[in-house]
Amino acid sequence: AGTDSSHARTRCEQLNSDRDEDGLAWLRSDWPTPCAPRFPTNDNFQASPEPVERSPAASRSVTRAAMPGVRGFSTLRARSYVFRLPLFTRAIILVIVLFWALTLPSVWDVRRWGALIPDQVSFTTAYRLSTFPLVHLNFIHAALNVVALTPLMERFESEYGTLTTLALFFGPLTTIPAILYLVIETGVLRGNNAVMGASMWVFLLLGMEAIRTYRSNPHLVIATYHIPTWTTPLLMIIVVAALIPNTSLLGHLCGVGVGYISGLGYLKFLAPPEWALRWIETRLNLLAILPHYVSVDQKTYGRFGVLPSSSRTGGSAATELVGSTQRLGP
Repeated sequence: AGTDSSHARTRCEQLNSDRDEDGLAWLRSDWPTPCAPRFPTNDNFQASPEPVERSPAASRSVTRAAMPGVRGFSTLRARSYVFRLPLFTRAIILVIVLFWALTLPSVWDVRRWGALIPDQVSFTTAYRLSTFPLVHLNFIHAALNVVALTPLMERFESEYGTLTTLALFFGPLTTIPAILYLVIETGVLRGNNAVMGASMWVFLLLGMEAIRTYRSNPHLVIATYHIPTWTTPLLMIIVVAALIPNTSLLGHLCGVGVGYISGLGYLKFLAPPEWALRWIETRLNLLAILPHYVSVDQKTYGRFGVLPSSSRTGGSAATELVGSTQRLGP
């Protein structure tokens, strides 16, 4: 018995020495039961001869106590982001979800009503030029487009205001890509493929962002290759066309093309003038009655604490900085 006790003490001293080196020996499975870690003690302190074992319930409680910090942080960030979404972005998400819900019953064929079908576009059905981004094939199609569109649309609306975003996205930024698609599809390709979905808006906004990024950071360096940053949306279109079936390559290219033109500043004359926007906001008191509304004076200037310069004329278009070397937003 004395020999076994001596061997145990020798083993304890060896393991305690290893613990002093790496601080992890007490976690090893070969720790003998009679051993106890060495703690800096005084005369009134005695270490327990047995290792402390927690019950499974206690271990789970400790794990649950440690996890909410990480999970709560992510949840709070997502919740705060959703609650801070501006008005038009919220409305677009709700309309997309509503149109998807209307496709569930077989009473009304929403897709056939709102899709951009070349041979069914006429003077009486010109609404298709603006409604096709709102209808989707299925839930996955709608969910992916909502996730991709939300941050891009939120940034655009926060920079240019709710009224400007409404006028542009239910105006030239939707109808111009639609008309361009109809011309190429029917006049060049001689086809009649219907398109629908908000991915055209996604690639249009990506095209605008790519042009603005190119002005400040012209190249993306990968190894020894310098890739122009304005080609990023084109690479994404190729990836989407290769991985996701039934996507419209032509529709995405039309969206990116109009986004490039808008990012270069050639479409800024289509934006409503600020004096008209201010008149509408004042007459209707939109800032007071509409929650999450972004007014003309609450754009990026106020959002990031930067006041507009005194040389800026009051009658200029709301998107006058599009295409300039100044980057709006973070």
